[in-house]
Amino acid sequence: MRKTPKAKLQQGPMHVAIIPDGNRRWSRTHRLNLINGYSTGIKKIVDICIWAKKRGVKTMSVWALSTENAQNRSKQELRILYNLYIKACKDKHILKILKDNQARIKVIGNMSLLPSKLNEAFRGLERQTRMYKEITINLLVGYGGRDDIKYAVENLYAGGRRPGKIDYDTIRSRLRTASIPDIDLIIRTSGEMRLSGLLPWQSNYSELYFAKKYWPDFGEQDLKRAISTYKRRQRRFGR
Repeated sequence: MRKTPKAKLQQGPMHVAIIPDGNRRWSRTHRLNLINGYSTGIKKIVDICIWAKKRGVKTMSVWALSTENAQNRSKQELRILYNLYIKACKDKHILKILKDNQARIKVIGNMSLLPSKLNEAFRGLERQTRMYKEITINLLVGYGGRDDIKYAVENLYAGGRRPGKIDYDTIRSRLRTASIPDIDLIIRTSGEMRLSGLLPWQSNYSELYFAKKYWPDFGEQDLKRAISTYKRRQRRFGR
């Protein structure tokens, strides 16, 4: 009996995007307050990015706060999250991990939605890591896919660009996320099976992986499983 040849595995993803969902539900499940949930989730962002780097990933994009979150969550909840982000930006342990792994941080989004102290903290983190080149971590903060496209259209309109002179590259160059490459693999945690507007321009041919675990419980083996699943898929890019 002839053996069926094994399917050829493709190389691992170069760019992985994360929708880290389930921090609040994790807190309720473990009977912890919201601070514990968000704090654990923020630390997990750093861990996952470094674990991904070990597996050859060169770019990580993590959705840290959507425009809808910034506009619709309670002031108390946002205050908790903002203070935790400010604290994380100055955390010596996190800064050492980033330095040891030569991980550059870029913060992208509608920064006008954020308080000035948080903006200052993010810009400080960007300055401290700007020379690192092993992996780029894009933190999407105050970010929404539709808002990004709206921003690009407004820029084109303000520049007086005629419709006949607009091509794909022109549109992309006007996005807040213009520097972010196309995504190979998108991971969303907590069992939700939707993208909610994550990087629509860059996710045209992304492979999707939905994990049932809440974000704080998503570990290195879960990331390994997601990447292994990706490698077994055949990407055709419309061919």
